[in-house]
Amino acid sequence: MTGLRLKLGPNEQVLINGAVVQNGQTKIELRIKTPNTNILRLRDAIHPDQVDTPTKRVCYIAQLAVAGEVRQHEALSEFRRGVGALQQVFTSASSVDLMSEALDFAAEGNFYKALQNIRKLLPYEEMLFQQRTAAAAVPA
Repeated sequence: MTGLRLKLGPNEQVLINGAVVQNGQTKIELRIKTPNTNILRLRDAIHPDQVDTPTKRVCYIAQLAVAGEVRQHEALSEFRRGVGALQQVFTSASSVDLMSEALDFAAEGNFYKALQNIRKLLPYEEMLFQQRTAAAAVPA
């Protein structure tokens, strides 16, 4: 069977092509057969107030494109700029690969996949911030 399988828990909300859809009281599985459908689980969405790091800003740009709140060509420009800044910090081979794939997905207009890739950098960014905070707390 082709298409995206989307499993929703009770009362879970999802954004599909700009429309918020809420599940009922029981679990459900949907099969999205239309290619290039923009889907975002609202539980995975980043609230504007939570955009407080460079990686979250890049994720938020992709999220806005998935939600249809910005034009894709505008999002692509901002996304490329944001990933360029991240490439100065995240230099491990796996991070470079994630960002390269994210840029490719965004260039193809697949901001959902681009968002998925960049989200994988969030734990690494958090670890770097924790190390920086710990180092700053150590007296010289």
